[in-house]
Amino acid sequence: MLSKVAERVYWAARYLERAESTARILTIYDKLLFDLPRRVNLGWYNLIVINSLEADFNERYSVRDERNVVKFLLGDESNPSSLVSSMKAVRENIRTTRDVIPPETWELVNELTMYVQDNLAQGISRSNRYEFLDNVIKACQQIVGLWYVNMPRDAAWEMLLLGQNLERADSTTRNLDAGVAAIMQVEDDDFAVNARQIIWGNVLRSLNAEQPFRRATRSSVKGPLVVSYLIGDEFFPRSLHYCVAEMMDVAGRLPHSKEVMSGLKSLLNDLPGSEEPEEVGSEFRDMLNDIQVALGDLHASFSKTWFMSEPL
Repeated sequence: MLSKVAERVYWAARYLERAESTARILTIYDKLLFDLPRRVNLGWYNLIVINSLEADFNERYSVRDERNVVKFLLGDESNPSSLVSSMKAVRENIRTTRDVIPPETWELVNELTMYVQDNLAQGISRSNRYEFLDNVIKACQQIVGLWYVNMPRDAAWEMLLLGQNLERADSTTRNLDAGVAAIMQVEDDDFAVNARQIIWGNVLRSLNAEQPFRRATRSSVKGPLVVSYLIGDEFFPRSLHYCVAEMMDVAGRLPHSKEVMSGLKSLLNDLPGSEEPEEVGSEFRDMLNDIQVALGDLHASFSKTWFMSEPL
């Protein structure tokens, strides 16, 4: 297939995964702030820091409150990672690849894009936010389900899997980072022990991982165990190990993949594995940052190997 088509399928999958991830992390953060005592000062600006958007946000807003953060992450078109920007990018990439993507995708993406634009105020408003975000998540899952059921397992499918798993791995690191950042903010509080369980439980729920985690570990929610599961589990589709292994499987079936495979193997070997970390703190956050950098390098390797132009 043409490199331009391959790249657009890749980015369509990435942006759709990004839209769902944005909706997920806002949903869980909203719930988390309700679950924690009011004296726990867990600010919304953490979401900007975790997503490395400080410069863009500070250029547009002087007040770091809930409304501005939510508006920036959902509806600000100057933020390339906002929900509105992600859906516009999905729509444009699908529009130019309709000959290799199930035709129903175009209709579903248009419906979701219009829903986001028409109901954005609901997402910004606290009273209707959960319903809006839940509808976005379900619509993204419907599109992914359509792909899994109807797409031939050809080159377009391989590009879709590459984009989906790279974005999903990045999202998992940012959800873990959000959890660690929250833990570090409540460590000196008398409520810290209970708060840790609440925070890690919400991290699991943000990735639809609570039931799989309990089945796999037969344990209560504990920070180090949650971390080891979301990083090293070989069977959970949102764990880092699974996402990187899936990309290796895909790259192994594609031409000219020697450099890509080398990068993927290096990243997989550098992951901590299934052992529980001794400490989940600032050093662990530095490790997550290193993984995010490695994922960015992987994208650059994908572009060099299979793509020729900038994404739409």
